[in-house]
Amino acid sequence: MKDHAVVIAGGGPTGLMLAGELALAGVDVAIVERRPNQELAGSRAGGLSSRTLEVFDQRGIVDRFLAEGQIAQVTGFAVTRLDISDFPTRHNYGLALRQKHIERIMAGWVSELAVPIYRSRELTGFAQDDTGVTIELSDGLADGLSDGASLRASYLVGCDGGRSVVRKAAGIEFPGWDATTSSILAEAEMTEEPPLGVHRTAFGIHAFGREKYEIRDGKVVFATEGPIGIMVTEKNVGATTEPTLQDLSEALVAVCGTDYGIHNLTWISRFTDVSRQAAAYRKGRVLLAGDAAHVHSPVGGQGLNTGVQDAVNLGWKLAQVVKARSPESLLDTYQSERHPVAARVLRTTMAQVALQRTDDRTEALRDIVLELLGMEEPRKRIAAEMSGLGIHYDLGEGHPLVGRRMPDLDLVTADGPIRVFTLLQNARPLLLNLGAPGGFDITPWADRVQLIDAEYAGPWDLPAIGAVAAPAAVLIRPDGYVAWVGDRTQPDLADALTTWFGPPYEE
Repeated sequence: MKDHAVVIAGGGPTGLMLAGELALAGVDVAIVERRPNQELAGSRAGGLSSRTLEVFDQRGIVDRFLAEGQIAQVTGFAVTRLDISDFPTRHNYGLALRQKHIERIMAGWVSELAVPIYRSRELTGFAQDDTGVTIELSDGLADGLSDGASLRASYLVGCDGGRSVVRKAAGIEFPGWDATTSSILAEAEMTEEPPLGVHRTAFGIHAFGREKYEIRDGKVVFATEGPIGIMVTEKNVGATTEPTLQDLSEALVAVCGTDYGIHNLTWISRFTDVSRQAAAYRKGRVLLAGDAAHVHSPVGGQGLNTGVQDAVNLGWKLAQVVKARSPESLLDTYQSERHPVAARVLRTTMAQVALQRTDDRTEALRDIVLELLGMEEPRKRIAAEMSGLGIHYDLGEGHPLVGRRMPDLDLVTADGPIRVFTLLQNARPLLLNLGAPGGFDITPWADRVQLIDAEYAGPWDLPAIGAVAAPAAVLIRPDGYVAWVGDRTQPDLADALTTWFGPPYEE
């Protein structure tokens, strides 16, 4: 039996991000992944939100994604795009990039951090006790484990998707709403060229496109050659078998009057608007993140981004507990912070699915919603939410920064200019003193928390909120969210340091 501090089931974006966070914190972490490599068949998420780009920037890897994707105003709600180019962030845009490329880049980063991945293996069961979790695996590749091997870990995290084996084996309930719509996704060749783009009819929404495309002046321009990507709404909901070429042909004929001579199917899958959320994100030494914790319609592009941000919230907390720097109760804040975020995502995606219906009454409602989103304040409010920039964790009353993302300010220090996000690349917490140098002494936490004296003379603006008062000092968590704002006269800094980063070190 091989030991690791943390084992992650699932090597998709959420699992990879969590592995990277734990590795940066010096935790022995491993991934169990059923695929033999990082290749991904079929269509998955096609973009990164502004906040996810900031998260990657906080780890110094955002340029890897920007080099391969296409910058665009991709933030949207239902049938309208929401421009965030006036938002106060370096990444006031989204990035169009298919999930297979996102995963490949993330896997490269995790490989650099020397995280082992046990491939072609599936978690078949586990048993937890007071000291850890014993994890049973299926047979797999020659990866240093014998067939029928098991792993031992202090904690197991299920990042294994909507049908999560970890969630089911842990007995965690998954309440929510059943599907009301069903669509087939596929890639195939067609004898006739279909009308590329997104189309709305009385039957619902359907779309045709190609793997390669460019975004020009905000519009998608597809390549003129290659297989056709298809999305078509099905007449009935509740299919229990995988879709076939015949199913796709019949759905196309029902919606378009023709199947365009479809043949040579590359891949096919189905998605619905089923919406569910785990009742608990943790049960003892077992935790859930990403689609294992919440599933919903892909409308709005929230799924991958929410999962990555789950991982960034959980990673540093789990690292501190594993290292015995913080009590296990710190893990409870993962649920209290992230469960409400995903609950809201479920509500916004359900609302968007409702607005995509094609009856006259929904059309009237959609017109009113579009009119509202054309106004400045509603546009900013909803765009901040959909881009992830408006996330606010309830960490108590105080300065508007508390519980919100720290802006990536251009600072001036004794060693020269530096960005806030650059100071977060090592995934360590940061006390940023913007007052007189030497005003703070955090020696009892110096092994965990960076103390930086800096100057900043620019504006303090938050998305959808606007200008806020300049703080004297800010305590920033490794995930980039502000835990405390104050000055050296306030005694509650020690409480904040203890709450988030453990008790003071005593010689």
